[in-house]
Amino acid sequence: MSTSVKNGLQNVRAAIEHAAAANGREAANITLIAVSKTIPAERIEEALAAGQRVFGENRVQEAKAKWPALKARYPDLELHLIGPLQTNKVREALALCDAIHALDRESLAVTLAKEIARAGRKPKLFVEVNTGSEASKAGVAPADADRFIETCRERHGLAIAGLMCIPPLGEPAAPHFTLLAKIAERNGLALLSMGMSADYEEAIAHGATHIRVGTAIFGTRA
Repeated sequence: MSTSVKNGLQNVRAAIEHAAAANGREAANITLIAVSKTIPAERIEEALAAGQRVFGENRVQEAKAKWPALKARYPDLELHLIGPLQTNKVREALALCDAIHALDRESLAVTLAKEIARAGRKPKLFVEVNTGSEASKAGVAPADADRFIETCRERHGLAIAGLMCIPPLGEPAAPHFTLLAKIAERNGLALLSMGMSADYEEAIAHGATHIRVGTAIFGTRA
């Protein structure tokens, strides 16, 4: 059952404050990404009215349909692409998005480097790590993550800002958050995109700097 967007945001922000305090962290250092995939513009407007300025979309085409007009009206908006990115959508993604969370293969790194040089835009880039080594899921295998990060940096000149993961459904999330944090630490990466509606408080306890929350804000999707 859906709750109002304003109440949802208030509840999530309060939980972030509580989880941060419980783990000796500052809530100001945790970015709440309101995941607005499938959410119509009028519901997004409710979140904007409540002061939310960072949003996440899964698909470039859906983002193109909703966000140019909203970004024109709210120039302080920050849009994150949190879903898979096809190489033929990179130019469109760079034109619209301020962060990309699913850098997961070298062909994408090549295209991103080329388009970043062409457009002069430098979004935050997160390498997606498949912490559960799931065959059905995108992301770099944990054993390959160090080498992939180095390749992105040294061969392609990409400024990697952090790492992202989605723990396997039905498994405890904590070991996956711990693994991601360890990979980030040894590669000198400060940003960790991890935690969703069901486990963002646990992610905060393990050092998340960016949490991706949709259902807890906008209610159950149709």
